[in-house]
Formats: sequence, C-alpha cells, structure tokens
Amino acid sequence: MAELTTLARPYAKAAFEYALEAQQLAYWSDMLGFVAQVVCNESMQQLLTSPHFTKEDQRDAMLKVCEGGLDEKASNFIKLLAQNGRLLALPEIEVLFNFLRAEFEKTIKAQITSATELNEQQITQLKEKLAAKLGRQIEVSVDINEDLLGGLIIQAEDLVIDGSVRGKLAKLSDTLNV
Repeated sequence: MAELTTLARPYAKAAFEYALEAQQLAYWSDMLGFVAQVVCNESMQQLLTSPHFTKEDQRDAMLKVCEGGLDEKASNFIKLLAQNGRLLALPEIEVLFNFLRAEFEKTIKAQITSATELNEQQITQLKEKLAAKLGRQIEVSVDINEDLLGGLIIQAEDLVIDGSVRGKLAKLSDTLNV
C-alpha cells in the first residue's frame, strides 16, 4: 500500500495544484471520486490488470466509460495516467487529493455514532465544540447504532471520543480486572 501511495502522491499533488489554480477544487474532488469508482469496478479491474490490453486500450476504455463526465483537463489527466500505467492508482490519488483539499480548506470530516436520534441543535453544538478543539471547520455525518445503549462515539481522523455507555462499561470492566 505504501508503494501505491508513493506512486499516487505526485499525481494527486499536481491535480490539486491545478484545481486550486483553476478554482475547481470541488469539481476535481467529485471527478476523482467518480473515476476512482470506475477503476474499482470489477470489470474495469480485469481490463486494467490484463496483459492482453495495451495502455491505449485501457485509456480508451476509461474515457469511454467516463464519457460526458470529464472536461478536457480531466480527460488529459486520465490520458497521462494511462500513458504512465497509473490508472490503478486513481483511488489512492483521490484519497490524497481530498486530504490536500481538507488541509487547504481547514476542514475535517467527523463521524458521530449515536444511540438515539440527534436533533439539529445537538449536532450544531457538537460541531462547534469539535471545531474549537480541532481548530478546523467540521463536516459531520451521523449514524444511529442502538447497540451503544446510550451516549455517542465521535471519530475525526485519528481522534476517537467514546462517550457511549457501552464504552464506559468496557473501561469500568478493564479497571476492575486490573
């Protein structure tokens, strides 16, 4: 995996720099998400890993599948990746591009898992507290998991805050077993 990240990094950086200069960060983020999904498709994986297809065949297949979803610069980017045999790196390029975008925009995605439904005021309060703690704008997605019994779990990159009843019971159990 580290090798794929190493291969993808210069392409992600170049795409990010272009998108930033062209003021198209959102378009490039969406476009890279789309082409990464295309590459992850089982049929496309077979085509991209088969020795029977040339780089030109792979390029043409990608462009055909993505037809109408790419502007000229994005098509050129796909052509460059195909020419250099890097189409399989697209999912990693997308991840790295979105990381660079989040760093630039000072945003972070947080996943909140709650035992019960949260209202808008509660979500807003959580976002404000997380923003103050992390010094970034917070994009939140909320999931409901009744198995938590009560409370919630917040995950934002490598930060995990377990305020669930199940988590507190597990900590208590660990403390008593020492």
